[in-house]
Amino acid sequence: METRIERIKKQLHSSSYKLTPQREATVRVLLEHEEDHLSAEDVYLLVKEKSPEIGLATVYRTLELLTELKIVDKINFGDGVSRYDLRQEGAAHFHHHLVCIECGAVDEIQEDLLEEVEAVVERRWNFKIKDHRLTFHGICYRCQDKEKDEETSE
Repeated sequence: METRIERIKKQLHSSSYKLTPQREATVRVLLEHEEDHLSAEDVYLLVKEKSPEIGLATVYRTLELLTELKIVDKINFGDGVSRYDLRQEGAAHFHHHLVCIECGAVDEIQEDLLEEVEAVVERRWNFKIKDHRLTFHGICYRCQDKEKDEETSE
């Protein structure tokens, strides 16, 4: 984690920002909960546990700055809540998500599945793609398994 924080610190410095203690606390929470797709409020509550002096507005500003610098991706799964996801280091594109419409679980697909689609779009519409986001909405394997178990126990 410390090497990742050092790299984020360098990214901030290259854009003339400092890794203040408040920003570092926010980054640490994001790193510790990398799989969780936290909302700003979630991040704030977790930051507050370790650093009670940090306010909600500071966390919001930090998340917006990290988003602007492409350290963090701001995502919305259609439920009206913005969530924050650390961008994978060295990733050319944002990763894809599977959102369960029953339990709300969010799973990630790290593999880039859209390279061919991008090539077609760029060629056919003369559109230079810089990034893409893909979210699939459906029923996760956990809910499907639970449904099967309920059917067999009846």
